[in-house]
Amino acid sequence: MPIRTLKGALSSRLKRDRAPRAVHCSELVYKPRSRKPGHIRLLSFNIQVGINTQQYRHYLTRSWQHLLPHSRRAGTLDQIAAALPDFDLVALQEADGGSLRSGFINQTEYLALKCQFPYWYHQLNRNLGKLAQHSNGLLSRYKPTILEDHKLPGLIPGRGAIIARFGDPRDPLVVVMMHLALSQKARNVQLSYIRDQVKTYNHVVLMGDMNTHAEQLLNSSPLKDTDLQAVHSELHTFPSWRPSRSLDHILVSPSLIVHQVGVLNLPISDHLPIAVEVEVPKGVILE
Repeated sequence: MPIRTLKGALSSRLKRDRAPRAVHCSELVYKPRSRKPGHIRLLSFNIQVGINTQQYRHYLTRSWQHLLPHSRRAGTLDQIAAALPDFDLVALQEADGGSLRSGFINQTEYLALKCQFPYWYHQLNRNLGKLAQHSNGLLSRYKPTILEDHKLPGLIPGRGAIIARFGDPRDPLVVVMMHLALSQKARNVQLSYIRDQVKTYNHVVLMGDMNTHAEQLLNSSPLKDTDLQAVHSELHTFPSWRPSRSLDHILVSPSLIVHQVGVLNLPISDHLPIAVEVEVPKGVILE
């Protein structure tokens, strides 16, 4: 089923109207597997458009793969797919929406089909036509009651967040998937925007490539005004071949009980995926 995306020219002005639009997941016919009641397993993974990066020099020697197709990219996607079936909700960063470099394969759709996720959404953030389609992705075994596509503010357009709400609309589980800017100033503007989107909700998950450490996020950013907690502190995700920095995060509200957390030993992209299993309050029904 073709994905529906937000259309329109992007502006670099901070005061531009960025009102989010409600969107719909593409849906596949699938019978969800058995899970512990009230438990949900989440994974965040920057897949670097399926480029296998194992050393710093690969940023130079394999840089052409950001523009041109590579015969092994499908195999890399299959390696990524092998790690996903155990999860209920997956946030993808640096996915390609179907351009020359990916062999015109929508990578979010490919992983959804390969891993039998019944619901998926592809968020196009930078559209370079046939050359590249920079995207975020959502894979889910539960149907969101509301799904929104948000363009994040910034002097340079092209960052986005997907906000999904699950369960009772009056007290839902709210999951925000994002890929934040490199500079602290731009990140803080984006985090201020995200904070305002979730501040009235009791059960919140923020997940994605946030390009900074948890301490900075929780103590020196607009998130310091929230009660969000990092599910990990010393688990490093970057670079994947010698992890020394924690750039990928899952932050949760105190109402969500954390049962497991870890970084997967999957050095395919330049980031490692981070995973967590949480228990949601009984009032949040996941279907």
